Amino acid sequence: MAKDDPSRASQESAATAEERRRAKDRRDVVDRRSALERRRGPGRRRSDSRRSAEEGELSDEQFEFVMAMDEYKRVNKRPFPGWTEVLEVIKYLGYRKVAETGEHVDRPAPDPV
Repeated sequence: MAKDDPSRASQESAATAEERRRAKDRRDVVDRRSALERRRGPGRRRSDSRRSAEEGELSDEQFEFVMAMDEYKRVNKRPFPGWTEVLEVIKYLGYRKVAETGEHVDRPAPDPV
């Protein structure tokens, strides 16, 4: 067979077109749920304060924390502070641990032993 055979070239281009079509079909398969729903699991609800904060409506307490973190990042030239730095800002705002750890709102309570 000659190297410049047009029928062979058309077969190769058809094969690559088929491969592209299959690859495109794989990309089109998407999960219709949002990432947030997958993370929380089915039937889980966000608290009212969390839902409103995610929608951009911050409480006074949340706004104070956000502004304190923003100031810390600007003053210290740290765009991504570590968790110890976040704890430092929280303590600066006057928060102290005064009670035992409670039940987490996003996690079911552990089974009693």
